Amino acid sequence: MTPRARRAGFRVRARDAGSSVADFFDTYTRDLTAEDLQRLFTRDTRDAYRFFTRGVQTDAFKALPWHRRLLAEARVLFMAFTMKLSPARRIVYGASLVFALIGLINLLQSVGQSDSVQRGAFMLVSAFVLMNLLVLLEVAERLSLKNDLEIARQIQQAMLPASGYSAPGVETFGSSRPANTVGGDFYDIIPLEDGRLIVALGDVAGKGSPAALLMALLLAMLRTLVDDQLEPADLVKRLNVQVCRQAPGTRFITLFLAFYDPLTGEMTYVNAGHTQPLVVRRNRACERLTEGGIALGMFEHSTYQTGHVLIQPDELLAVYSDGITEAENPNGKPFDENGLESALKADLNGPLAAIGAAVVSAVERHTGDKRFADDLTILLLRRSAAPVPAGV
Repeated sequence: MTPRARRAGFRVRARDAGSSVADFFDTYTRDLTAEDLQRLFTRDTRDAYRFFTRGVQTDAFKALPWHRRLLAEARVLFMAFTMKLSPARRIVYGASLVFALIGLINLLQSVGQSDSVQRGAFMLVSAFVLMNLLVLLEVAERLSLKNDLEIARQIQQAMLPASGYSAPGVETFGSSRPANTVGGDFYDIIPLEDGRLIVALGDVAGKGSPAALLMALLLAMLRTLVDDQLEPADLVKRLNVQVCRQAPGTRFITLFLAFYDPLTGEMTYVNAGHTQPLVVRRNRACERLTEGGIALGMFEHSTYQTGHVLIQPDELLAVYSDGITEAENPNGKPFDENGLESALKADLNGPLAAIGAAVVSAVERHTGDKRFADDLTILLLRRSAAPVPAGV
């Protein structure tokens, strides 16, 4: 290859490299505006400082000279920020700062104070400050979101019955434990004017905020439609229509809904694709409730069948979400219905709250962890001694 050809090839490669760099820069800075950069170093930074220093008295800093005020505010911000981290992350973050400081000192001492070293040290410090600024802003946003989710969790828990319901002929207990801050499981206990009791438990497909929003929607619709005095199959059918119209097409909800008469022990129910509830008889045999139809939100014109069961005194109904039976141990073995039956029968005549707590504890022992991969909900109903009919 002649020298002229080599020079031409070099110019072509240089032009291609420059084009690639320009393309990368254009892609990397897409949608960036000067206002974004200004907001990052002004409003976002101030908001993050206020977020981390809430509850800290900083008014006294105003009387200090600017350099002492800067050091005092930096110290307060550092402590407030690092104490928001978990202990392990706090230690790692602190170690990274120490290592960076030692490395910078060694760099300056080993090479000397030449201009190039000073510029390099300045660039290193600048990069370190900018990286920490980004970390601080990201943590502030995530903690703010976590606070919002905690408020959402409190609202969601307030939507569920505050405690068990007890009346002549019936006692109930419910408990829901989301896998994340908020979840898609729910239960409800609604007394009716005619003396019957509605018990319902549902499970929205998925977890987290999307499932929680759909859970709140269905719970509100259920409590509204109850006023129409519909029977179980018609009520579930109306709920299904509303879910199909209001919820995203990729979401569905399994639901068990039952009307219970404390005077007779008769229960009419609809199981819309839900895990099969158990009726634990006095002889400790278990009966599963299967009549109903498919989950809500799949087909708008779905119809549902009503099932019937008679609950005798001291017999127990257990409605639960699949987070209980599908909880796996480290070897991948699910807790399944056998584990649930054993937990229910361990103290069948004990207080319902104790039975519910025993089920949760049994799942924890099985998984070896108190954090679950799915929401965990259980609703218990037991027929107490038959009430004396009015007028007797």
